[in-house]
Amino acid sequence: MRLSIVVPCYNEEAVLGETLARLGRLLEELCEAGQIAADSELVFVDDGSRDRTWALIEAASRSSPWVRGLKLSRNRGHQQAVLAGLMLARGDATISVDADLQDDLGAIPAMLKAHAGGAEIVYGVRKRRDTDTFFKRATAEGYYRLLARLGVEIVFNHADYRLLGRRAVEALREYREVNLFLRGVIPQLGFTTAQVYYDRAERFAGESKYPLSKMLGLAWQGVTSFSTMPLRLITSLGLLISLASFGITLWALWVRLFSDSSVPGWASTVVPIYLLGGIQLLCIGIIGEYLAKTYVETKRRPLFHIEHDTAAVSTAGGARVQDLARQQA
Repeated sequence: MRLSIVVPCYNEEAVLGETLARLGRLLEELCEAGQIAADSELVFVDDGSRDRTWALIEAASRSSPWVRGLKLSRNRGHQQAVLAGLMLARGDATISVDADLQDDLGAIPAMLKAHAGGAEIVYGVRKRRDTDTFFKRATAEGYYRLLARLGVEIVFNHADYRLLGRRAVEALREYREVNLFLRGVIPQLGFTTAQVYYDRAERFAGESKYPLSKMLGLAWQGVTSFSTMPLRLITSLGLLISLASFGITLWALWVRLFSDSSVPGWASTVVPIYLLGGIQLLCIGIIGEYLAKTYVETKRRPLFHIEHDTAAVSTAGGARVQDLARQQA
């Protein structure tokens, strides 16, 4: 089986050397054990980095038989970079993994075993969140539970560490969504699935490329791209507000008719204006978010453009692949 490992990169100069070394050793071990073919590949996708990330990828592609580099024409975002690698990978099975080495590479043999056992999609799932702060752990787990309550099919504590067989990749190719949230799209594919559990480590080097603002943006993407529940909540909220307004009207009439402490015209004017005005603004904002997504989707803009593709390996690299192929034979 030819394996492709897709690694999205954005300003990963500090960690990329170690990532290349560890993944290279892993592929050699898997190849020598006969689990993967000698023409397997490491697909590094440079998502418009501003440091020396692309230079390191280019150099590695010239010296290593495994490495292939893809350079996006500009920064498109993590999800688009992962998708670019998946669409252009040539493997019979494709694994996506982040460049920061927090995902345990030791789980990859277990993923391959599950795939060989018939699973077309294998999810890498975190056992625990000991390396996270209390705030991140609480918000992340709460978010997964919120999506489940909203009717979104998602794997709890799974990010973008997964294996996709060739059939799953070809099925994913038919999805043309611009507002991309792969954690929600992949479960829509169906097929037989399996889960491999692993412990997530601390980042090896560099800084996180997912600050709070980006995490909140991805979270909102997941809610609005896969659930119509907010729209249904608006209908329910409108009904409740209508009942509340009716109750306020009865209260205002009671105060006016049976009390001398009321200010003429205040209750009947101020309370409905503030209450209904605030709810209307909230509802219009949520509806506007869905309309904005419809607007973006109808443009059918491409998700990415490839500026460079180091598909051709060096002479030394090609010889190394041939040597490994002879060993397998």
